[in-house]
Amino acid sequence: MRKSFSRGRDLFLAIYESPQRAPLQECSGNLVHAVSSFNVVQHGAKASDVIASTNLSGQANPYCPPPRLLRYCVPRNDRRNLRCYNVTVLVTVIGLGLIGGSIGLALRQGKKSSWEIVGHSRHRETVAKALSVGAIDRGETNLKDAVERAELVIIATPVLTVKEIFSRIAPHLPSGCIVTDTGSTKVQVMKWAKEMLPPTVHFIGGHPMAGRETYGIQAAEADLFRRCTYCLTASEKASPKSMDTVIGMTIKLGAIPFLIDPQEHDNLVAGISHLPILLSAALVSLTTKNPSWSKMSKLASSGYHDLTRLASGNPEVNSHICLSNQKAIVDWIDEFSQELKRYRQLVAKGDKRLEQALTEANNARQEWLKQTR
Repeated sequence: MRKSFSRGRDLFLAIYESPQRAPLQECSGNLVHAVSSFNVVQHGAKASDVIASTNLSGQANPYCPPPRLLRYCVPRNDRRNLRCYNVTVLVTVIGLGLIGGSIGLALRQGKKSSWEIVGHSRHRETVAKALSVGAIDRGETNLKDAVERAELVIIATPVLTVKEIFSRIAPHLPSGCIVTDTGSTKVQVMKWAKEMLPPTVHFIGGHPMAGRETYGIQAAEADLFRRCTYCLTASEKASPKSMDTVIGMTIKLGAIPFLIDPQEHDNLVAGISHLPILLSAALVSLTTKNPSWSKMSKLASSGYHDLTRLASGNPEVNSHICLSNQKAIVDWIDEFSQELKRYRQLVAKGDKRLEQALTEANNARQEWLKQTR
């Protein structure tokens, strides 16, 4: 029997059956999803994979119940991961850049997609391009027309524009509509949603941990979110059914839902996502302004290329990220400065412990890479 479980802010879906039960065996060739408070088994796995798993790294997960509690089997083309009945869902994507365009492409995959995508952009040429690449079924440049019939609205714009969009769409959202976003910070967005969206709307904050340095609709790809973590932060008024819908959407994208508190999210991503953007940009600024750059640039190779990749990202998006998560980012910059100072001292003193420090960093990264496989 399918059951819903709730642990405070954490929600997961499960099928509670023994590994030998027939329904599980029937699902063995199909998609299998296991959604827990902090753990989701990658979709596309076989039933046997779920039985053998405790978490993505294969290690014990203190937040994760035994695997027999975590089977959520969804056969291919089964729309029950979104709804309990067979209908097409009208989705509006506001913002048709890399993220919004990729969402549209992913949701429209398949011969009989159950998602009808309306795309909104201020620019007609962007709408035309999104239509030509197959990211949307229909395009709009008027926000009211884009959202007035929507069942699910996905806001995929730079973070600081989300507040204005909330204000503009709020009077036109249908009762029961689900709204989510893809912004890289969550505290401010959750605050704006509470203040500005009507009480008849269900808001669930979202942040796919995916992207690349290229941007715009021309960079969109249907597989952008495959195997990526997709952070979800539900508002107090969001219903379990609305959470089911958004979880269903993330699974359709190929992503792994990960439920997390907004403040915790912002603190953590400041270190592993936002700080690297600034480090990359700072290195480019430092080196390219050096009087010897013309010669230095001819020597720059893979190491410089890899470390400066993030500096090629969308400047508007990245500045909005930093300005909406200032304290956490500044705290991480301060901590990084102290760590860099430690390495500076080791180099300046010719300290043999430098090799030990580099070895520890090497081992830590290798361990992280093992966990992501």
